[in-house]
Amino acid sequence: MAKQTPLYQTHVDAGAKIVDFAGWDMPIHYGSQLEEHHIVRRDAGMFDVSHMLAVDVTGAGARDYLRRLLANNVDKLKEPGKALYSCLLATDGGVLDDLIVYFFAPDFYRIVVNAGTADKDLAWMRKQASALPGGGNVTIASRRDLAMIAVQGPNARAKVWAALPGSQAASESLKYFQAAQWNDITICRTGYTGEEGFELMVPVAKAVATWQALVAAGVAPAGLGARDTLRLEAGMNLYGQDMDENVGPLESGLAWTVDLSVGRDFIGRAALEEHPAQRALVGLLLEDRGVLRSHMKVFTAQGEGETTSGSFAPSMNASIALARVPLGANVGDNVEVDVRGKRLKARVVKTPFVRNGKVLV
Repeated sequence: MAKQTPLYQTHVDAGAKIVDFAGWDMPIHYGSQLEEHHIVRRDAGMFDVSHMLAVDVTGAGARDYLRRLLANNVDKLKEPGKALYSCLLATDGGVLDDLIVYFFAPDFYRIVVNAGTADKDLAWMRKQASALPGGGNVTIASRRDLAMIAVQGPNARAKVWAALPGSQAASESLKYFQAAQWNDITICRTGYTGEEGFELMVPVAKAVATWQALVAAGVAPAGLGARDTLRLEAGMNLYGQDMDENVGPLESGLAWTVDLSVGRDFIGRAALEEHPAQRALVGLLLEDRGVLRSHMKVFTAQGEGETTSGSFAPSMNASIALARVPLGANVGDNVEVDVRGKRLKARVVKTPFVRNGKVLV
């Protein structure tokens, strides 16, 4: 039986179409995925992302533990509230998950992991801690007592402040990838759409009231369908499609999240250095008529590759994809994609495709 978030009944009452996503009953749309996509780009929409899991890492050994656990370097987090995007790697360099880690104090970090990998991630984190002397001097706590709501769009922040009186003073000065605590709500200036906005971590008991207050402030509910087209336009990876345990971050467009500083060790580093990348993740813009999807063959001058994510892009009125192809394919290169047995023309483009409401390719 699928799991349900604290907002499940609210979605049903609003007429959402519910689908199974990573073992959770989630809204795919509330009537029109296309309208939900556009309202996020033009105004403000919100997503229930409570299926994702917050994990608190606390204790005197927290920073040393995370230095070893994550491919990115938590030493970059010097200011309380600052956040960092990273991959969680297996010893062979494969991506167990991608995540965001928030730094609140030297002995308090919060990590947000994906829904489909949450149990596996939690077990891996605890296993790695238990292998250290004294358990790494850390405590790893699942926070299923928190619901998460992502409010995204050019008017998102203003509407959050209207819905939550008093929150503006705590969050107005936040920079991108920063978070602040306001009462019992964590307000994070992060998102998965390429637009401005906040991700709110709210006590489960307050989830419905917070959602309803946001609706009253003019924020439109949006489903996972729009979230997927928005993140693809923003050139953001989806775990399980654009990377997984069988591929490393260097072949997933995530080299920027891997800190290979001299003398720094982390799980998976040795494997990454022993096996240099042979492929790259690139953006594709289809120039013929058709729609790109995942797992389509891509033919480049260097050899064959495959699309990892693909869709019609509503903001562009075009079809786009991310594709893993042999090294050497450059922006501007022409390629072909096998779409239902026909080779259609596409062009390698720089990602993101869309950011802050503007088409960039």
